[in-house]
Amino acid sequence: MLDIQQIRKHPKQIQKNFERRGFKISVEEILKLDREKRMLQTEVQEARHEKSLLSKEVAQRKKQRADAEDLLESIRRIDGTIHCTETALREKAEKLADILMVLPNLLEDDVPDVSQVLYMSGQQQVYSFTPVSHIELCREHGLIDYETAGSLIGSGYWIYRGLGARLEWALLNFCLEENQKAGYEMLIFPPVAKEICGFGAGQFPKFRDEVYNVQDEDQFLIPTAETVLVNFYLNKILENKQLPLKYTAFTPCFRREVSKKPDEKGMIRGHHFNKVELVQFVSEEQSEEAFFHVLAQAEHLMRLLGLHYRVVRLAADECSSAMAVTYDLEVWLPAERRYIEVSSVSNARTFQTRRTNTRYKDSGGKIHYVHTLNGSGLATSRLFAAVLEQNQMEDRTIRIPKVLVPWVGTDVLSR
Repeated sequence: MLDIQQIRKHPKQIQKNFERRGFKISVEEILKLDREKRMLQTEVQEARHEKSLLSKEVAQRKKQRADAEDLLESIRRIDGTIHCTETALREKAEKLADILMVLPNLLEDDVPDVSQVLYMSGQQQVYSFTPVSHIELCREHGLIDYETAGSLIGSGYWIYRGLGARLEWALLNFCLEENQKAGYEMLIFPPVAKEICGFGAGQFPKFRDEVYNVQDEDQFLIPTAETVLVNFYLNKILENKQLPLKYTAFTPCFRREVSKKPDEKGMIRGHHFNKVELVQFVSEEQSEEAFFHVLAQAEHLMRLLGLHYRVVRLAADECSSAMAVTYDLEVWLPAERRYIEVSSVSNARTFQTRRTNTRYKDSGGKIHYVHTLNGSGLATSRLFAAVLEQNQMEDRTIRIPKVLVPWVGTDVLSR
C-alpha cells in the first residue's frame, strides 16, 4: 500500500510510475477524493468544536437557572449536520481506502521498460543428438503419471512416482538444507491462509479470483508460501537489533490459473506445484544489500545443481504489482530451446508492511515500516523438468546432480 502523503507530495512522478506499469488510474482523481475527505473531516471537527462551546454555554445558563432552549435547538441542528457529514466522510474514506488498496507499488528508478538479460551462468549444452522434452523423459522412466492424475484429480495436476517422487523430494530437501546453511530459519505451516494474508501480501484484491477457497471458512489455499510468511509479524513492532529476519519454507502451492499454451504443458504450469520460498524482513538501510543476498542464495542453489540459467531484470509492465523491482532466474530447457522462470527475486520495500502494519523501532526509538523481500529458493516442479532435460544422455539415461544423489539413491536414472 502506498502512503497518501507520498502521493500528495509527488503526484506527477507517481502518475508516470503507474503509466510505466500500464496501470491506468488518475492520480489527480485520487487527490481530489483525498481533498474532499479532508474537507469533510475539517467540517466535522469544526461542528464538534461549535457544539462543545454551546454545551458549555448551556451548562452556564442552567447554573443561572436561565432558559437555554435556543442553544439546545442549535445543538440539535449541529448534531444533524455532524451525522450527515460523518456519513459522507465515511463514504469518501471507504472509497479512498478501496482505491489505495488496489494501487501498485512504485517501481525503482532503474527498472527498465524492456526486460534485460543481465548475465548467464554457464553455457547452453551442446548435444550430439536431439534432446527430448521432460514430458517424454518422465513417461519413459515412469517418473510422472499424468494420466492417473487427470482421471483422479483433473487436468493441470500430476503425480510423482518412484524415482520421480524421490527426485522431487531430493530437490526440496536440497533447497531447504542449503537455505538453512545460509541462515534462513525453516518453517512448516499448512498450505491455507486467512483472507487477511492475501491482502497483506498485496495479492488481494487483484488476484482474489485466482485462488481456491476453503468452503464455509475464512481461508483459501495459498498460491505461494510468501502469502503467509510476509504476514508473520502482523501488527507487530520489531526491534532494530532483530533485523534481518530470514525464513525459508516449502509448501505446495495452488492456483486456478493454468496455461493452455502448447509450450507450457507437463510441469511448466499447473494448478498445483511445489516451491521453496525465501523471505527476509529488513530495515531500510539493509534493504538494498538484502535483495542481492536473496538473489545470491537462489543462484547458489542453481550453481550447485550445475544448471545453465540466466538472470533477467524484469520490465516495468512485467513486475508484480506488489514489487518495486524483480530479477528472474530462468533455467534453460534444451528440448524446448527456451528459458523458464524458476525464481523471482523481489523487493517490496514497505508496500506489504504498510498493509500488515509491521514496523520496527530504530536505535533512536523512531518507528519505521519494515522492508520485505522474497524469492523462490527454488520452484522445484520446474526445476525437476530442467534437471531431466539438461542432464539427459543419448541413450535416454539421465545423470543425477551430485548434490541430489544422497536423497535419490542413484547417480543415473535408466530404463
